[in-house]
Amino acid sequence: MLSNSRNLVRLASRTRSGVKTVVAATRHPAPVKQTQHDSGLHTHVDREFLRVSPSFFPRRQFSDLPPHVKVPLPALSPTMELGTIVSWEKKEGDQVSEGDLLCEIETDKATMGFETPDEGYLAKIVIEAGSKDIPIGKLLCIIVENQEDVEKFKDYEDDGSSVVAASIPTPAAAPPSPPAAAAVASPPVPAAAPPPAARPKVPAAGGRVFASPAAKRLAAEKGVDLSQIQAGSGMDGMITSKDVESFKPVASPASVPSMPAAPLSSFPAVSGPVTDIEASNVRKVIAKRLQQSKQTVPHYYLTVECNMEKVMGLRKEINTSYEKEGVKLSVNDFIIKAAALSCKRVPACNSAWMDTFIRQHNTVDMSVAVDTGNGLITPIVKNAESKGLAEISETVKELAGRAKAGKLQPQEFQGGSFTISNLGMFGINQFTAIINPPQACILAVGGTEKKVVAGADGQPAVASMMRVTMSCDHRVVDGAVGAQWLQHFKKFVENPQSMLL
Repeated sequence: MLSNSRNLVRLASRTRSGVKTVVAATRHPAPVKQTQHDSGLHTHVDREFLRVSPSFFPRRQFSDLPPHVKVPLPALSPTMELGTIVSWEKKEGDQVSEGDLLCEIETDKATMGFETPDEGYLAKIVIEAGSKDIPIGKLLCIIVENQEDVEKFKDYEDDGSSVVAASIPTPAAAPPSPPAAAAVASPPVPAAAPPPAARPKVPAAGGRVFASPAAKRLAAEKGVDLSQIQAGSGMDGMITSKDVESFKPVASPASVPSMPAAPLSSFPAVSGPVTDIEASNVRKVIAKRLQQSKQTVPHYYLTVECNMEKVMGLRKEINTSYEKEGVKLSVNDFIIKAAALSCKRVPACNSAWMDTFIRQHNTVDMSVAVDTGNGLITPIVKNAESKGLAEISETVKELAGRAKAGKLQPQEFQGGSFTISNLGMFGINQFTAIINPPQACILAVGGTEKKVVAGADGQPAVASMMRVTMSCDHRVVDGAVGAQWLQHFKKFVENPQSMLL
C-alpha cells in the first residue's frame, strides 16, 4: 500500500548482487555506517547528504488524476549533482514491490541501483534510459496503487514542479556551464554576471553561514570562505555546492595579472582525422578535482631510494609457507603497511588542510589508487596501521575488484587520510603524483630495479632498489617533516621485521 508515514525510504539497491543503499529519513542526522547481511552489503546514508528539502521524498498526489506517487532522482552519493539513467529494470504497467530494482543510475563516481520506494504499478516513466545529466530531484517516474489507473497516465507530461528547489539553481540565476567545459577550462575565466539582486544573502542565526552540507564540505576542500559568497542560489538564499564551484575570490591589488584563457574555438583545427570521445561523469570529476589540486595546493616533492631485498625475501618466504592457506602477499601490501606505520610516527603527514585549521587523523585510512578502466578511484583500507599484511592484502583485492565493477559505496572511496599510487607494475621507476585534497600527502611508488650498491661489508653488491616520491602540501607539511616521514618509511621497508614491533 502507498504510505505517507514511512520513516525509511530505500533509495538504491542491487538485489542479489550485494549492493544496497538505504537513506534514513530521520529527524536527527546519524553517521554513515555499514552492516553485513545475508543479502549483501548495506550502507546507511544520512538524509543530510541528500541536500534536498523534505519535498524530496515520495508523497501521495491529489489532483484530477488518481492518487499517485512521484519518484524523483535521488542523490546517491554525497557529491552527486547530476545523474544519468543507464537502464530501466521495469517497464510501464509492471507491478512493483518495495525493494525491487527499479533502474540503474550513473552518479559522479559509479553506477548504482535505485530501489522501488513503494509498491504498486509503474504508471509512467518520465525520463527514458540513456538520458544524461539529470538534476537531483527531477521526476523519474510515477507509481499508482491500482493497475487500472496506469492507462490514465499515458499522456502525462512533467511540468517541472517536481525538481527540488534546493538542488538546482533558480531560473533567475546565471546558467551554469556544461560539465565537460568546466573540466577543460583553465582559470582565470571571464567574470560571470553578478547574482540577481532579488536573492539577498540570508544570514543564519548566531552568525553562521546558511549553506548545504555539500557546500561546506566542498568549501573546506577548496579553501573557500563561505562568508564571502554574497548570495546563494538555493532555497531561501542557501549556498549550494554549485555556488562554491563558481565562486571567484576577489584578487588583491598586489596580485600579478594573468593572461585570460583562450576559448577552445580559438585553437587551430586539426587537419587529420580525429575521434571525439565523450567524457564520462567519472572522468569529469577526476579532471575537476585534479585541476583544483594542482592549481590551489602548493605541492613540493621528496624522493628516497629503498633497498627492497629483505622485503622481497620475506614476501617469498611467507607466500611459500602459507600457500595452502591462500596467502599471496604483494610488494604493495608491505608498502601500505610501512606507509601506515610511518603516518603513526609522523602524524603531521596524516593530516588534512581545512582552510582555517589542520585536521590531524588519529587512525590511518589508506587510500590506494586503482585503475578501473574508466578512470582512477581510491578505495580506502581503513585502520591500515592496525591490520596485518594478510588482512591488508585481502582488503585491497576485495576493494579493487568491486572498484573495477563499479560496486563501491561512497564511504569506501571518499575520505581517507593518506594516498598511495603505485605504477611499478607498469615499468615506471619514478614519478610524481597529484595530492588528493584535503589530504596533505600522496606517495608515488616506482618499480624495483637491480642496481650495484655498497653491501654490508662495504663491498659492491647487486640489490633490488625502489624509488618513492612523496608529494606534500606545504601548508600542512614542512620539508623537514616530510623528510622524517620518509626516513621512517625507508627503515620499515628495508627492515620489514620492524613492522611487527
